[in-house]
Amino acid sequence: MKKYFSLLIVAILGGVITLASYKLFLEKPYVVSEMSNANAAQTFTTSFNNPPAIAMDDEGFTNAANKTVHAVVHVKNTSIATRPNSVFDFFYGSNGGQQREQVGTGSGVIITSDGYIVTNNHVIENASKLEVTLNNNKTYAATLVGTDPNTDIALLKVDADEKLPYLAFGDSDTAKIGEWVLAVGNPFNLTSTVTAGIISAKARDLNPYDDKIQSFIQTDAAVNPGNSGGALVNTAGDLIGINTAITSQTGNYVGYSFAVPSNIAKKIVDDLLEFGNVQKGILGISGGGLNSSIAKEIGIDDTEGVYVAGVEEGSGAAKAGLKEGDIIKKIDNKTIKNFADLTGYLTSKRPGDDVNVTYSREGDLKTSKVTLTKNESYSIAGLGLTVKNLSKEDKKKFDTDYGVKITKEGAYYSNSNLQLEGKILLSINNIKLNTVDDVKAALASGSQYNGNVLIVLNQDGEKERYFLQ
Repeated sequence: MKKYFSLLIVAILGGVITLASYKLFLEKPYVVSEMSNANAAQTFTTSFNNPPAIAMDDEGFTNAANKTVHAVVHVKNTSIATRPNSVFDFFYGSNGGQQREQVGTGSGVIITSDGYIVTNNHVIENASKLEVTLNNNKTYAATLVGTDPNTDIALLKVDADEKLPYLAFGDSDTAKIGEWVLAVGNPFNLTSTVTAGIISAKARDLNPYDDKIQSFIQTDAAVNPGNSGGALVNTAGDLIGINTAITSQTGNYVGYSFAVPSNIAKKIVDDLLEFGNVQKGILGISGGGLNSSIAKEIGIDDTEGVYVAGVEEGSGAAKAGLKEGDIIKKIDNKTIKNFADLTGYLTSKRPGDDVNVTYSREGDLKTSKVTLTKNESYSIAGLGLTVKNLSKEDKKKFDTDYGVKITKEGAYYSNSNLQLEGKILLSINNIKLNTVDDVKAALASGSQYNGNVLIVLNQDGEKERYFLQ
């Protein structure tokens, strides 16, 4: 028994000596930071002796932030939604239903001291009542002056009893990639929130297959739901963009945010104030941006610019001498690398404006002055047709004082031995057509289930009737 206890004591002493030796000579020190509150949440730094961040002028941030927060407002959109009474309403249409209020929120930017406010169209869409709250907590009823869904810009007006703080539009064309910017808005109803980042890219088109104008400024400043319609400013506090969108799989910010450039927003606002609608100036070309695969397909070496696939008859581009196969490289002093560069710049122009277009033709650079014209054409995607307003020559040739000319038809028509190109479309669903705007209205008033009845005038003066589903 004594021998057993002797062995046990020796074993214990050996273990203690071994553990002490390990602690003293082998184990690296491990420091635990104490917290004064045992229940407090722990935070961990992600800096592991990295080099210090690039020095930034703190005054530039604070001055720009202080200047901006007072001109950014909280926008409250109240709309009326109808809730179906039963499951049958989903299939046979609502039979009255229960009406209830829906409230959405976003941001806006005061751009004049007398209360004009720019925001996003999607912030105020379908509103029955609009309210804006300033940074000083004063709330005003707002009226809708006008909107442009194509660029997602809307203009509001409030009547205040005092001059309001506002932001002046800056020149978004001079903004540079890598430049510091601030995003100011009301994410998640957290009013007057300021985030910082840099300009990551310009002329970004998120959906090249959409007919909406997209030439966004991309930043890495944190933008979340509620920021829409808020300000993107440079360190001088100049308004260079209206925060509009994010790309995310969750609906919240994951590193990319997008703003409508101020030059586009300013032009839309000016048009709404002066004309009540947006004046769109066009070159009169069709085509698209280039890359390696497209360049190989059409047999050219250029991978940057806009390839001219067609020139509209009577357009400014046609009068200036542009031809199919030309590659647009520059407009005025702006380099054109892709289609979004082109559309973004032209969106800031009006019909009648002159632009200098530099293009490559068989390797030679040429420059022509092009007078932008009003959009006279419209592509009817559902019918596979492109139409344009009638010229004086068309009216005389076809002996008609109304209608629109069919300038392009899809493969469906040639495959079906139908030929509509070159003829005059007189009416759709018994709605007389005078301009391409009438075409849009006629299609909007129709039903997608009933098809469309087209009356067409051919070159012999005969009327043809077509039913297209």
